[in-house]
Parts: sequence; C-alpha cells; structure tokens
Amino acid sequence: MNSVTEVKPQEPKNELMPVVQTWNLSKVYRTGFWMNQKLRSLNDCSFSVYKGETFGLLGPNGAGKTTLLKMLLGIVRPTSGRAVLLGYPVGNLSVKQKIGYLPENAYYYDYLTAWEFLEFVAGLFQIPKSVQKRRIPELVDLVGLAQKTAKKKQLRQYSKGMLQRVGMAQALINDPEVVFFDEPMSGLDPLGRYQVREIVLSLKEQGKTIFFNSHVLTDIEKICDRIALLARGDLLCVGSLEEILGRSDVYQVIVKGGTKPALESWISGIKEIDQTWHGQLTGNVHDFIEFLSTIDAQLLGLNRARASLEEYFVQQLRERGITSSQ
Repeated sequence: MNSVTEVKPQEPKNELMPVVQTWNLSKVYRTGFWMNQKLRSLNDCSFSVYKGETFGLLGPNGAGKTTLLKMLLGIVRPTSGRAVLLGYPVGNLSVKQKIGYLPENAYYYDYLTAWEFLEFVAGLFQIPKSVQKRRIPELVDLVGLAQKTAKKKQLRQYSKGMLQRVGMAQALINDPEVVFFDEPMSGLDPLGRYQVREIVLSLKEQGKTIFFNSHVLTDIEKICDRIALLARGDLLCVGSLEEILGRSDVYQVIVKGGTKPALESWISGIKEIDQTWHGQLTGNVHDFIEFLSTIDAQLLGLNRARASLEEYFVQQLRERGITSSQ
C-alpha cells in the first residue's frame, strides 16, 4: 500500500465538524468461480470534506473512485474502516433525505419528459406539490434547459449533454446539503463540460457541499477547493491546489544581460545557461521588468513555476511505479 502524501488542509474557520469523514476505509471484492479470489478496490482511505467545499476525488479509470463514492452513499458496504456523513454513519436513512446523487451512468425513463421525470423524483422524496411547482422551474432554469423543451420533449430525444443537465436537476430536487457527482463530464464535448462547470460553480455560490468524482483533471483544477488523488485504490494525497502544487503566482524567468550579483536580489536559484540567466522570481513582475531596464538586461521568458494538476498526477504515479490504471 502506498502512503498518503502529507498535505495538511487548512480547516475552515466557520466549521469544526466535517460533512464527510472517513477512517481507513477499505473494500475487497471476492471474485472467481468459487469466489475464492480477492480483489482489493480501496486501501485504507482517510480524509475529510468540510461544509461549503467543492471536493474533487480524482484518478484514472479503475482507480476506485466510484467504489469510494458508493460507500459514502451507503450503496456498497466497506470491508473495513468507517465513514460518517453529516455526523451520522453512512447509510442512515434520515441523512439520505439531505443528499443528492448523479451516477456516472444514470438510467432515465425514455418516454417521460424531463418535467415528468423531475416530478417523479420529487414524489420519491415526498415533496409537496406546492413546493414542486416552485422547485422544478427553478432547477430547469439552473441547469440551462428551456422550460418548453423540458415539458414537451421526451428524454429519449435528449443529447448526452442535455441528459447530464436533467441528471443534475434530479440530484438537486430535494435541495440537498451535500451533492455527489460521479464523472458528470464523462462523454461531454468542450462546450458541455464548460456548461457543467458553470452549474457546479453556481451551486458552490449557494453554499452547497459538492463531492466530485472525475478523471478530467484540467476541468477539476478550475472548480475544486480541495482534491484527493486516487490510484489503484490508494489515496496518494489530499489538500488544496495551492498546498499540493504550490503558489500560482510564482514565476520562472529567463534573462539576457546583466550580472549575477545584480540579479541575485530578484532571482533565487539563479544559474547561467547558454549566456542567459535562469531562476525563480522573488519579487513583483512589473517592478522586476523596470529593474532590468536599469541594468541593460532583457526578459526573455516568464512562466508560472507551478506544475499543472495533470503533470503532478502523472509524476505521483511514476514515483510509485504505476504506469496504467489497470
């Protein structure tokens, strides 16, 4: 089992109790004709999610993300370890009234309209008709569906992106405190992914706690407050993007001209390569450019020093000798 990178999250000032918390959560499946073979899907996962956070559980296909999510929802029982959701053990019936869930491969009743489907889901939650009349139009508008289309067009005529919108609406029908999205951007084109991101950001503005499963790292980098990286059932690290990747306002610079003593007060780790100076900028960019003009030097390159989430993730996998998700 791989150890988790020690990245300590900054605890939100207004919340002491996590909304989601797990301790050494593990899952082992039995396989084979005689069910005598063991397949470990999840290994001793421990993490916390706080109120109002958008938390991204990231990893390649087959990493164990959906298994972990289903255990938090009470759909799959853990082999060992424990977890709590909103202060109660996972699977508690009263808590299920306060959560929303969009599966990766959701099933829809093809011959219902989106409006009829949302009414059906609202009925499962025993939401009064008077509340449905207000809630359903609000959700249809939130996810960007035309009300006329939602009332008249059957779900079998919807595109993948439109079905994702309906799925997000049903996950919010009960005005949940915590929302779980399992690969909501899977199979979507760039426009569809952008629109899903906008919906998630609007939920974040409402103060919803969002638990997000995905392998699309570039999208998650734009959404999540904190992330956890999962590979082959092992939790590699947990923390905010700044804690994991470093500050985003740090730059690597390349300078031509000037002298090393003059530049050392501005550039840390300075070294000379092919008659140019390379290093990490320690001051303000604009002030640095003005300084260069006073010493007859020229700025040739300016790049953010922080690696992308994708680069970091690939590096973590390589360090652990993981070359595929299988």
